[in-house]
Amino acid sequence: MAEKKKMSVTQLTIVTAVNMMGSGIIMLPTNLAQVGTMSILSWLATTIGAVLLAFIFARAGLYSSKGGGMGGYAEYSFGKAGAFMTNYTYGLSLVIANAAIAISAVGYTAELFHVSISPLATAFWTIIVLWVATILNFGGPRITGQISSVTVWGVILPVVFICIVGWFYFSGHNFAKMWNPHNYSFFDGMSKSISITLWAFLGLESASANSDAVENPKKNVPIAVMGGTIGAAIMYIISTNVILGISPIRELAHSNAPFGLAFSQMFTPTVGNIVIALMIISCFGSLVGWQFTIAEVFRTSADERYFPKVFSKTIGNGVPLVGMIVITILQTLISLMTISPSLSKQFTILVNLAVVTNAIPYVLTMASIKTMQKESNVNVKPKRANWINIIGLIAGIYTLYAIYSAGGTAVYYGAIVTFAGWTLYGIISHRFDTVNKNDSI
Repeated sequence: MAEKKKMSVTQLTIVTAVNMMGSGIIMLPTNLAQVGTMSILSWLATTIGAVLLAFIFARAGLYSSKGGGMGGYAEYSFGKAGAFMTNYTYGLSLVIANAAIAISAVGYTAELFHVSISPLATAFWTIIVLWVATILNFGGPRITGQISSVTVWGVILPVVFICIVGWFYFSGHNFAKMWNPHNYSFFDGMSKSISITLWAFLGLESASANSDAVENPKKNVPIAVMGGTIGAAIMYIISTNVILGISPIRELAHSNAPFGLAFSQMFTPTVGNIVIALMIISCFGSLVGWQFTIAEVFRTSADERYFPKVFSKTIGNGVPLVGMIVITILQTLISLMTISPSLSKQFTILVNLAVVTNAIPYVLTMASIKTMQKESNVNVKPKRANWINIIGLIAGIYTLYAIYSAGGTAVYYGAIVTFAGWTLYGIISHRFDTVNKNDSI
């Protein structure tokens, strides 16, 4: 039988960048406009942090011989307790993040039809969108993949277009004038937009999972992960800052469809509506894909005995149906619990919560990289190993800063769910007694 043709490093780099972009970008200009154009400083800091994180995840994928993704990485230093906490907080962050994606779709749809919706109506339609996305996954992973592979172009095409053509409509005067409209200090201004910029890179950790599908993975996976992250960063920075120089920033700060607003001002409202429609399609397609991904994360965690068995049950076509339904019920509750005065405010709350909970697996993985090197069969020169450990430490410090910058409310609720995780692990820890005798945390 002929060997299956593998991806080239260029193909994997493109896949990595597209996976990160998805729907994470479509509300960014609105949230950055609420800080001012000085938010470009946050982009620079987050890009450096994201590249360092991507590098460590690329190395971790090569060192690790354990299954379970980031949970397997954390297990090297923190045992089964660390693996559980990683899977638990990562799964929860994805549940929250998808609620934020659904809100983005609702906001753009409201803008397309020029209607104003109340906070309660926002929550209601968000819940509807989540359930429709879940139901579409009942057909199996093939249908999910087909939907996502087509709809992703709805965000890629407008973003690439505005990165190239938007400069002809860019006003340097307007950009400079709105540098710091709220007179924030340097660090306050940075902190207020760090979490929203990191949100755009969530998912970079999944790129190393494609190591079996690429030629010469030891060389090409790090290149693809780094290249994909840098490529996405370039697209993010250019597109959002071009929009900040095109649209009146005060109007942009209250927009539910910032890309539609920019295209309307560049051309006509009709063109803006077309872009909004494309973004809605892309956002919803991304949501469909991520709903399936979340169910898979919960399923594999259940297979590892971290989560209840109900999440591991699948129907004939391999779909974890019951798990999907339970997850969507959780998202329904989250959508109701985070009802806010404005759609943008609710989006920001969910993003900050997603960043805090997702950052915990990042911290545990960064802290485990040294142990992974020592226990792996990969030969790493001592000097290079030291540099990798230093990069892991810096990436870990950046992640802690991102947690801090998410704000007191997000950290408060993030701490509660984290302590709840320790409680849950205490209930199930007896399952790993034979393993835990030599584990410590």
